[in-house]
Amino acid sequence: MKKTLFALLLTIISAFNVVAQEEATELLCDVTVNFDKITNGSKDVFAQFKQAVSDYMNMTKWTNATFGTNEKIHCNLVFILSSWDNNTGAMQGELQIQSSRPVYNSSYTTTVINFKDTKINFNYETGMSLTFSEMTMEDNLTAILNFWAYMIIGMDFDTFELKGGDPYYERAAQVVRLAQSTNETGWKAFEDNNNRSAVLSAFTDNATSAIRQILYDYHRMGLDQMVVTVDKGRSTITHTLENLKKIYEVAPLSVCLTMFKDAKLDELVNIYSKANMSEKESVYEMLYQLYPSETKRLDDIKKPSY
Repeated sequence: MKKTLFALLLTIISAFNVVAQEEATELLCDVTVNFDKITNGSKDVFAQFKQAVSDYMNMTKWTNATFGTNEKIHCNLVFILSSWDNNTGAMQGELQIQSSRPVYNSSYTTTVINFKDTKINFNYETGMSLTFSEMTMEDNLTAILNFWAYMIIGMDFDTFELKGGDPYYERAAQVVRLAQSTNETGWKAFEDNNNRSAVLSAFTDNATSAIRQILYDYHRMGLDQMVVTVDKGRSTITHTLENLKKIYEVAPLSVCLTMFKDAKLDELVNIYSKANMSEKESVYEMLYQLYPSETKRLDDIKKPSY
């Protein structure tokens, strides 16, 4: 009898673990709040704000996809706040967004997003709850969080499957459409070349949407293959840079070029520092045309490898 009960208990526990595994949310998001520039704020307010954002990002179910606990997308949100109104709760500042994904069959993780959103303004008051809605804009803070959650997920999916991020760019577009009907900054088309509307356009407009093919080729066919065949994987990455140059030729101010540089330049320097001299010089010339202000970092590519 005891053995039967024990077996039943193990079955229940196992079933519970499977459900928990299947219902895991998508993001493993670390939130940091820097309020060094603010002299009139209580630390409690910013501590509560940090916890509210962390709970929102990590506990919201963003997609219909099944994620296991070990499949969560690792990301970081760093709020650099510059002002806070203790009467209205209005906060302003910047938001650094970072995400990464593992490289197949290795302990190495590669950066997918490393971007600073400089148009951050919203209201947050002590005890304020953040409410998720896909069909309405609850407030500017959750709209910003929703947008970046969908971009993180969309770009991550694109690195594993060609155009795999389609559903999440569509959801990001819905967030932008709702926000554009307000007077909030950072959402308007043509407001500047680096706001959230411009980021979305870079991944969805025909002129620059090849960046998504680049994401797939670079990660799935390049980095993931380097574990098996270094030269073949690196050759594929070289091809992605040629395609990046094509984007530059039609849209030299596209934010996707800056996003690629900020996420990948140091990694590229490391990858090609181990290539033969002919390949080093070819890639150096290509990257120099794209990023002429990065000469100092690019020079490391041409250094002899030992």
